[in-house]
Amino acid sequence: MLNCYIVLKVKLYISHMRLETMKIENELEALRKENQLLKELITQLPSAFTYVNPELALSVLKEKSDTPPSILKMTSTQLTAHTNQRLYLSSSENDSFHQTEAFLSDIFDLVAHHVVFIDEAGIVTLCNLQAAKDHGVNRDEIIGKHLRELVNIPDEQLLTLETARTGIEFVDREVLDKNYGILNTRILWNTDGSIKRVIGTFYFLNAIKEAEKQAIAGRIAAGIAHEIRNPLTTVRGFLQVLQASADADTKNLFQTILIPEIDRANKIISDFLSIAKPAEIRSEHFEVKEFLLNHLGRILESESLLYSIEFHINIDPSAEGTFILGNKDELLQVFLNLFQNSFQAKNTDPLRIHITCKRQENRLQISFSDNGRGIIPSALNHIFDPFFSTKDTGTGLGLSVSKKIVENHKGTMTASSDENGTVFHLDFPV
Repeated sequence: MLNCYIVLKVKLYISHMRLETMKIENELEALRKENQLLKELITQLPSAFTYVNPELALSVLKEKSDTPPSILKMTSTQLTAHTNQRLYLSSSENDSFHQTEAFLSDIFDLVAHHVVFIDEAGIVTLCNLQAAKDHGVNRDEIIGKHLRELVNIPDEQLLTLETARTGIEFVDREVLDKNYGILNTRILWNTDGSIKRVIGTFYFLNAIKEAEKQAIAGRIAAGIAHEIRNPLTTVRGFLQVLQASADADTKNLFQTILIPEIDRANKIISDFLSIAKPAEIRSEHFEVKEFLLNHLGRILESESLLYSIEFHINIDPSAEGTFILGNKDELLQVFLNLFQNSFQAKNTDPLRIHITCKRQENRLQISFSDNGRGIIPSALNHIFDPFFSTKDTGTGLGLSVSKKIVENHKGTMTASSDENGTVFHLDFPV
């Protein structure tokens, strides 16, 4: 009996060791493939370089020709000379780093964070699409210009420039200016000790910051709904009861001031709740041209005729026959809010409102523009914040509600403005 037990334990142990061996072999195979992939990627780089990592006591040598990189052990002398990780580029005159940047550009365009290369003078030599998009610039036009023209921040606040000046790299440095996020910088050195490039990577956290703001708004909205809406309903009910036995003048007071003001307060609460909590959209597929011309156009054209506004809708041929998934009534509310804002922002010139629509690959882009007074730069970054308003009588919820509706349709809503007027940009998936 004891022998059978020992045999069973041995078999179980052997089986367990086989499983562990298979697991180790699979992990080794995965590491081998990763190593092969990285070597193939480095082989494709047109520039020669040496990468030193004193912590691992290893260096990577990449020759100019299309040969795999060599991984070399560092001697004690080399370890003493290098205390930090460094990347040295070949100083050969025939070796062009521009080829390497062109090669890397397509790769960095797939990265969701900002990646920017500058030279020692602060000139941008590489900018990935995400950085260009978040800063609102044309990526091809910013190449060759100074970094300040990309981020619109004074030079003394640019940490990437500071790295270029001082040679000190930043690791996970928190940035608290208008471009909130986490910055890292790395230096690419020439073999003569001069700086070839400074690489700045920026984890853009403004979207997370906005999400936190929305979460706070949600908690506030829940408190408002509980503490105010129920008492308002009770007060409105008593006013209706009192109205029945009141004289004519008092009834008129109830009908024209008291009850309408309570209904107005209740609507403000409802609008705020629509910003803070996700909404269920009764969606349907509808054709954009038909919606803009027949559904929206007829309403705004009558309003424009009433107030002598020049109103025009232009639909690019690329957008004809395009369908989107959404709720017509909710999107109608967005454009009515924008129309009202434009009317309230008109100056002495006759008001002109233009809506343009075009398709860009799988995105539908709609712009709503006017020639009104425009929005001052200090207010432009806050126009979508709940309860922010530049008007004395405004509640500050119209644009917040509009943006929430657009986001519920998986779209985005942004604005640009100057002394010539304001343009709202709406972007929807087709």
